[in-house]
Amino acid sequence: MAGKIKRQLTTIISTISKDNPTLINIVRTKLILKGLNPDKFDDQSPDDQAVLEKVKTVAAEFGVKVNAF
Repeated sequence: MAGKIKRQLTTIISTISKDNPTLINIVRTKLILKGLNPDKFDDQSPDDQAVLEKVKTVAAEFGVKVNAF
């Protein structure tokens, strides 16, 4: 199922920021610094297992649960 990475990154951003625009930018910046640029993925992006593992690890660091794959 394509686009899973994008959905998980969106879940992380929205859970942490609670729709606060300043926090959205901070979380996006932290993700980019960890090597996960949300702009790089869209709904048609293939689901790379290595990237999904990285997203899962980063989500755990942030204390956010993402759907298991």
